[in-house]
Amino acid sequence: MAKAKARHILVDTKERCEELKTEIEGGKDFADVAKKESKCPSGQQGGILGEFGPGQMVPEFDTVVFNEEVGKVHGPIQTQFGHHLIEITSRED
Repeated sequence: MAKAKARHILVDTKERCEELKTEIEGGKDFADVAKKESKCPSGQQGGILGEFGPGQMVPEFDTVVFNEEVGKVHGPIQTQFGHHLIEITSRED
């Protein structure tokens, strides 16, 4: 069964998400940005979500985490919680 590890940043608006993605792509550390900006409690641990399998997160997460490139920052991704940046840190298919 597939499993993955990822971290994320949750903010209220798509625009803020895009701004943070630009900062990370410009060299800022994902974990530092998560600690400062994320509205999710995981932000205090750098956005780490731990290991999970398909169906354990919201469908929008699964679509990205189990299909997109590992090691890149993806988003903005909109869910019922807000707008996310997701970095897939590892995946086993």
